[in-house]
Amino acid sequence: MRFRPEQHIRRPGEFRTVREQGRRFDCGAFTLWHRRREGAVDRPRVGVVASTASVGAAVQRNRAKRRLRELFRQHQDLLPAGTDLVLVARAAVNRLDYPALAAKFADACRRLSSTPHA
Repeated sequence: MRFRPEQHIRRPGEFRTVREQGRRFDCGAFTLWHRRREGAVDRPRVGVVASTASVGAAVQRNRAKRRLRELFRQHQDLLPAGTDLVLVARAAVNRLDYPALAAKFADACRRLSSTPHA
């Protein structure tokens, strides 16, 4: 499934809304914040954050963001429609092999689907 431009969270206010009004799952290699938009029936959206302090230099930050975006692209069908996600990378996101990372993300998506609206 494609990762369309309208599925990106880009504005600082949108990131802030998800973190202030949403819920958080700690997944070890990354933290997943989620919030369902009121009345939204469109595709889930995602924003990815990787800071120098938690991930490292630019090469590591960019690799972490690419890996998290790809996880979202491959597993977006596990998410309820109208969900906003903010994925915050940690250093372990680059140390884990991709199948282990995908398993963590898929597990978080399943837990997210079973929780009440945030």
